[in-house]
Amino acid sequence: MSSVSPPPASPAYSDGDTRRVRASLIHKVCGDEDMFALGASVARVVEMASSEDEGTHDLAYYVLSDVALTQRILRLSNTPTYRTKSGTTVTTISRAISLLGFDNVRTTALAMLLVDALSNSAHATSVRIELEAALCASLVGREMARHSFYQGAEEASIGALFKNLGPLLVASHEHDRYREINALVKGGTHSVGQASQMILGSSYDALSQAVMAEWKIPDVIVRSLSPLQAGAQKVAINRGEWMRQVASFSMEVSRLLGRSASPSESKEFQALQLRYGVALNLTADQMKGLFETVQSEMTALLRSMNMEPQPRDEETLDTGGLPNVLLLATMDAGEDGEGKAHPSGKPHNARELLLAGVQDVTQMRAGGDARVNDVILAVLETVYRSMGFRFATVCLKDARSGQYRARVAFGEDHARLQAGFAFPMGAARDLFHLAMENDADLMIADAASPKIRDLLPAWHRALLPDARSFIVLPLVVSKVQVGLFYADRAVVAPEGVPPDETSLIKALKGQVLLALAP
Repeated sequence: MSSVSPPPASPAYSDGDTRRVRASLIHKVCGDEDMFALGASVARVVEMASSEDEGTHDLAYYVLSDVALTQRILRLSNTPTYRTKSGTTVTTISRAISLLGFDNVRTTALAMLLVDALSNSAHATSVRIELEAALCASLVGREMARHSFYQGAEEASIGALFKNLGPLLVASHEHDRYREINALVKGGTHSVGQASQMILGSSYDALSQAVMAEWKIPDVIVRSLSPLQAGAQKVAINRGEWMRQVASFSMEVSRLLGRSASPSESKEFQALQLRYGVALNLTADQMKGLFETVQSEMTALLRSMNMEPQPRDEETLDTGGLPNVLLLATMDAGEDGEGKAHPSGKPHNARELLLAGVQDVTQMRAGGDARVNDVILAVLETVYRSMGFRFATVCLKDARSGQYRARVAFGEDHARLQAGFAFPMGAARDLFHLAMENDADLMIADAASPKIRDLLPAWHRALLPDARSFIVLPLVVSKVQVGLFYADRAVVAPEGVPPDETSLIKALKGQVLLALAP
């Protein structure tokens, strides 16, 4: 068996392709009637001056002209986070502005404009995640402005809010491109800026700036969306540079809060402190306090907008995720399963056979002289015998042919099936590529179900037309897709895979991943 080849180069996109994508997106955003109205509303709210009574009156009038916005602002004013100590109910927008502050209400109104314009997108799950990131970033920016000596520092919260405008618009208007960008980022070879530049012909930041400029937003806010240089930031020499730092910091904090249950204990927290602590005059304890404040305010803001946390099962992201039908097939060690009967032919002592295989492979690797091929062969045989499959193989990347090809196989007619079991390395929306892209172990109980069959590539249906149940175990090392294990039966497997067997199969695969690791 030949050694595993290095990962293929990233897909090529010509300058013409990316220019067309960017031009099409700008045309959609600036030409769409709803987006035009959003831009006009955003510009109007941003222009309202907080230093004069007229600005407060204008803002109050603007909020009152929209019944839904009025209700949301009042609801926010009456949350425990903002309600006065006396507990008196806030019933007027003027009182709300007095209680929350002009800039708080203005930024909240802008946030609600985004929610109203984009939350009903056909790709609601992706848009919802990007909206929450934008909302959270605006709260971070507002907290930073409270402690700044710069005049007009409150505009930092507006810059922070719109820092995520690019991903929001792409998720809403070009969702396929959004998934492609996320897939590149998840692969670990591209930053968000590099991936968006490659796919769109424009980084997300540049796209945000272009749209904000089209909306006639003040230059100081547009410029605040520019990316920062890598590494630790120095103390800003002017308000514009400080706003850029706050916008980037706010978005990074927002992303961290969105993915971590204990953000203050994470490595990302330490990285944020090193990158921004000196520039923004934030100690570690102050940053922890900032996190707590923002999380509390975020809860209140989402409640005021009727955006309580919801299960995200309509689609998956950000990230080129798995369709529902594959999510349901994902082998999860926490799933319930008794395995009392195995009409598919799986041995009743499957657990014991798997456990013995795990012990054998572990000892093989502990000896120090086992080759990668030996480990792969031992694991494949264990899975094949223990689970009662009729055909099993392992596919590995072959850079010379640009394919994933079967390298060894067991079972009925294995020589012919091994020779034909190959598919292109290029990205595709089929079950095998999706499993590898998401590093998801799958047990397909009935391959004849319409939703599963729709995800089976033509080559598989032609080569194995009678496969009724099968297993797919992706091999992903350091985010690089190396290949996969595959094994099938000619009958359905309604019993699924019990949790103890799932854990042992994952342990077997883990030994292969360790052997493949550099």
